[in-house]
Amino acid sequence: MMMRPMKLAGGELLFGRDCLEHLKTLKGTKAFIVTGGSSMRKSGILQEVMDLLAEAGIKSEVFSGVEPDPLFSTVYRGAEAMKAFGPDVIVALGGGSAMDAAKAMWVYYEHPELTKLSDILPPNPVPKLRKKAIMVCIPSTSGTASEVSRSVVITDDETHAKVGIGSMEMVPDIAICDPRVTVTMPPAITAETGMDALTHALEALVSKRANYLSHILATAAAKDIIHYLPRAYKDGGNLGYREVMLNASMTAGLAFTNVSLGIVHSMAHTLGSFFGISHGLADAVLLPYVMAFNQADECARNTYAAFAKEIGANDLVAVIKELNSTLGIAGSLKELIKDRAAYMEKLDAMAEMAKKDGCTKTNPVIPGMDELKALFVEAYSGSRNY
Repeated sequence: MMMRPMKLAGGELLFGRDCLEHLKTLKGTKAFIVTGGSSMRKSGILQEVMDLLAEAGIKSEVFSGVEPDPLFSTVYRGAEAMKAFGPDVIVALGGGSAMDAAKAMWVYYEHPELTKLSDILPPNPVPKLRKKAIMVCIPSTSGTASEVSRSVVITDDETHAKVGIGSMEMVPDIAICDPRVTVTMPPAITAETGMDALTHALEALVSKRANYLSHILATAAAKDIIHYLPRAYKDGGNLGYREVMLNASMTAGLAFTNVSLGIVHSMAHTLGSFFGISHGLADAVLLPYVMAFNQADECARNTYAAFAKEIGANDLVAVIKELNSTLGIAGSLKELIKDRAAYMEKLDAMAEMAKKDGCTKTNPVIPGMDELKALFVEAYSGSRNY
């Protein structure tokens, strides 16, 4: 497989305490700030962002209320508000949903001729951006790494399907990873987003496109997350733990946006579409089952074994199961989806959706439909004997 050119973040990447101050140096006249619920307003971070932009002579308008799985209707409404305001800077402040929504809004703002979600779905490319505005991302969770990724996940209003779109055009120009922004995350969100980041690292590690550089990034990120996530979960006010987690999440993002992911993500996107399970939680529950499945591939098996040895463990799958348990995460899907009949009824449709997901083609073992169905059943019943 020929190597693809790598792109490590956009124009500028900032991390560490108080790097939010960088906003004072931006050039522009109007900033459109996209955010989620009310946590950034309540914590005072939203106001701080507006004040720093004002110091740079930039006037702000806020678009808030992006839902946890951003709908296309929200994206389009945001793009229309952007068209009315005319920003030259777009600032996404929040978790993966706010960042994904802002990145998608940006596309429709720059290209008013696009009006439907299907306009940017394959085989249609994401058109050239940056004629009107640059994109700044400020993550409030240590999970999705949307601040350095080429991907967005948007939900179709009609079908409720979660659609992944990827293009290097959508890598944000500026990523500002200030741990102070993440301190308000409650423990459950810290756990779920942290496991999303760990899944990014461990899937990038064994991706069919993995390379020398992605391996270095993914290994470093996974080590730090395994060590620091339980600490950040227990002591969320500790800025040191928050800083390591945010840096590790971003580093895992640099790896996966270049070499892609695997079927943990394909299956998690599917569970989100069918049963509304939050992405990080679905990743966390599925990860040990998929890793056990991937051991059928010799290269993946050796990679897991070498990594386990580096962290002083024998069995990486057992490490992940124990980590989930420490974080209060369910051991199987039956704990999250009570109606077994409804779940089993959707097996064929779920396997089909996961098979078509863009992440499937870089999994170390490409599963057939029957294998995907078996994995969905195992993850539901918790039946696999490790």
